[in-house]
Amino acid sequence: MRQKNKKPLPILENVSVIDASSDGQSIAKTDEYVIFIKGAVPGDVVDVQITRKKSKYREATAINIKERSAKRVEEVCSHFGVCGGCKWQNMSYEWQLFYKQKQVSDALTRLAKIELPELQKILPSQKIYNYRNKLEFTFSNKRWLTTEQINDKSILFGEAQGETSRNALGFHIPGMFDKILNIEKCHLQEEPSNAIRNEIKKYALENKLPFFDLREQIGLLRNIIIRSTSTGEWMLIVSFHYDDKIEIEKLLNHISEKFPQITSLQYVINTKKNDTISDLEIKLFKGNDSIYENMEGLKFKIGPKSFYQTNSEQAYELYKVTREFAAIKNTDVVYDLYTGTGTIANFVAHQAKKVVGVEYISAAIDDAKINSEINRITNTSFYAGDLKDVLNDTFITENGKPDVIITDPPRVGMHEDVTKKILEIGPKRIVYVSCNPATQARDLQLLDEKYKVIKVQPVDMFPQTHHVENVVLLEKK
Repeated sequence: MRQKNKKPLPILENVSVIDASSDGQSIAKTDEYVIFIKGAVPGDVVDVQITRKKSKYREATAINIKERSAKRVEEVCSHFGVCGGCKWQNMSYEWQLFYKQKQVSDALTRLAKIELPELQKILPSQKIYNYRNKLEFTFSNKRWLTTEQINDKSILFGEAQGETSRNALGFHIPGMFDKILNIEKCHLQEEPSNAIRNEIKKYALENKLPFFDLREQIGLLRNIIIRSTSTGEWMLIVSFHYDDKIEIEKLLNHISEKFPQITSLQYVINTKKNDTISDLEIKLFKGNDSIYENMEGLKFKIGPKSFYQTNSEQAYELYKVTREFAAIKNTDVVYDLYTGTGTIANFVAHQAKKVVGVEYISAAIDDAKINSEINRITNTSFYAGDLKDVLNDTFITENGKPDVIITDPPRVGMHEDVTKKILEIGPKRIVYVSCNPATQARDLQLLDEKYKVIKVQPVDMFPQTHHVENVVLLEKK
């Protein structure tokens, strides 16, 4: 049975944009509903194409700017608006910081609904471009095409060569798992990041290496991960779908010769249907198996699977705030929950009697122990396991009741059982580091039973995006 033609969604003219949302879109309002708009900046007056219609809100895309906002700047990236990675690149950095601070304030005020101090002014990032130390790119034999390119049959059917072919190496189009935007230049990681990626693509095209088909699950080349440190070390990990030893060796030798600054060249064979490599063996091809980051005289080992904050310089500022809020004494036992590779635990260890780190991922705990060893830190201990299971009475008896708890959970926040256990333990202070003010607000509401929020410090880790970190100090009432 044929579906009836749907009525086209309307175009609204002269829409005044009044705010920015926590997901990177802009906001307008009518008497009847809210409109979430892509491609607009607060202060703009725009014509918008409605793309989705719900009872209480609409989603739309700006199609014509009638009046330009004073907050608007010219974006520097040619991929802006399609890539989806830097949604606020068309907004001045001053106003990005304003709306991030507002995002934290709104989340804690509206969702937590607890007594709050005045928020401290958000800490800006010293670098607003080229600040990332890790980027991941995906190969595809069917790259994302514009309408004009779709109409070009030579591109659509893969007859054209070089840059107009269907092969791509870049980022996923938001919401489309099998659509890859070919990236010429990304402004988030310093060189030679772009040069490495472009050379790999050039070599693959010249040597007719098959790019991965995300739907059919065929092809040799899957992904690359490029990591760097402030000490000038570079790591490249190339993911292949099958073990073609000859072609793999030729490609990696070529890249090694072209880029001698790569100090760790590794690869992985991934035959799975997803791109995760955390459960796979990473093979060292040339150089060292790790790179090292320095922070305040401490060395942190970063392996191919290690987590490390992707803005190294701003991570230092984040951890300094965390340490200041924790106000650790040399008699204090500190628990570092969701410790990852133990960066915070090792960073504060010299002030404490003992630091105990807990993390779900066992490989991260291995790194945490190594980081203590290489820095000759002897008052840390680390445990792998699900926090809601690990953090029990026996564990506390063996490790000592904490005077201070530092918690840095993933975006989903803390499990309710963990929050309840913290209330039961009753440390003097809690420092809650969050990358999601909404879930942080939910957890603070639960902790409000026994704890009062003393300080709130937003930190901008990711310029050009809507993401924001927030550090909260809680003390026992």
